[in-house]
Amino acid sequence: MRVLMVLTYYYPHWTGLTTHPQWVAESLVQRGHQVTVLTSRFRPDLALRDRHNGVDIVRLPTIGRLSRGVLMPSFPAALLRLAREHDVVQINTPMLEAPLVVWLAERVGRRTLVTHHGDLVMPAGLFNQFVEFTVTALMRQALRWAPAISSYSRDYAENSSFLRPFLEKITCIYPPIQIPEPDPEQALAWRRELGLEGRRLVGFAGRWVEEKGFDFLLQAIPRVVEQIPGTRFVFAGEKNVVYEQFYARCRHLVEQNEEHLVFLGLLTDRKKLASFYHMCDVFALPSRTDCFAMVQVEAMLCGTPVVATDIPGARVAVRETGMGLLVRPQDPEALAEGLLEVLKAPERYRRTPEEIRRVFSLERTITQYEQLLQRLAV
Repeated sequence: MRVLMVLTYYYPHWTGLTTHPQWVAESLVQRGHQVTVLTSRFRPDLALRDRHNGVDIVRLPTIGRLSRGVLMPSFPAALLRLAREHDVVQINTPMLEAPLVVWLAERVGRRTLVTHHGDLVMPAGLFNQFVEFTVTALMRQALRWAPAISSYSRDYAENSSFLRPFLEKITCIYPPIQIPEPDPEQALAWRRELGLEGRRLVGFAGRWVEEKGFDFLLQAIPRVVEQIPGTRFVFAGEKNVVYEQFYARCRHLVEQNEEHLVFLGLLTDRKKLASFYHMCDVFALPSRTDCFAMVQVEAMLCGTPVVATDIPGARVAVRETGMGLLVRPQDPEALAEGLLEVLKAPERYRRTPEEIRRVFSLERTITQYEQLLQRLAV
């Protein structure tokens, strides 16, 4: 097949929404398919044309930003040209241009798969709510027109007011997850380097945005430290996100718990990320909303149990593997109790990497995407 993938951000951008299509694209290339990614030139130092791990990347100039999205005047013309050259088009949403992609692709006889990475949830504020309403309405139109949709899980699709009306054309495919096997010696050495040897560590990671619920975790810290003194909470990710200043709103909680917090920054080296997961005793996922959160399965594959909020999508990994606990959402006390339970008896919740891969198999995921795209290809 010749597959055209369309999304706002791609490598070297680093979030779950970008790594998912990257793993799919590179895996399809390894199976002999041709994949081109049409995306934004979100940094001026990036080449307009590039190739990474066999995937051709076409980056379009931007003239501005609209919240999490960007404005690309050359997008329609580029899409039309590339769609004609490919057999099928895959759109990764949330994406402002989603209905335009479906419509233009149909004009040149190409069918589309919309892969949905989570409903758009914006923070409070008139402008943010306007963006959420507008983009959601546009994406809903794309789902009406698209012949096929993929979602991470049936649990999320059935509980999403956005996806629920389209269940009959949704295929649920677990995300592609791969992480290097951690090196215990390197993880231990990093612990020593950070001055954390002998301490219990709670890891958390991702974009510091409201939907991730890190404010609830910060509120849970005093309760955990009271029961297990010396516990440290280790964050891997970016604190300051361009389109949402949630970290600034959490600053008072950060300052109150400063002595218990360790900030590692964004870890783009996958081996170092594996060491981060492995050195933690438990991984926290306190999300308000979350389609799935690939980080929790990455943590499990590195031997670390998870405490996650019991919400649609986010709860799937713990439910399917038993490697952790689910707690009431938006409840710092419940979160603290869950973390304490796992910290006090981690062996009760540990599973082997082989057990986790039986549920979340990269090969099975790629095969499901390959088969779905082949059914749509002309």
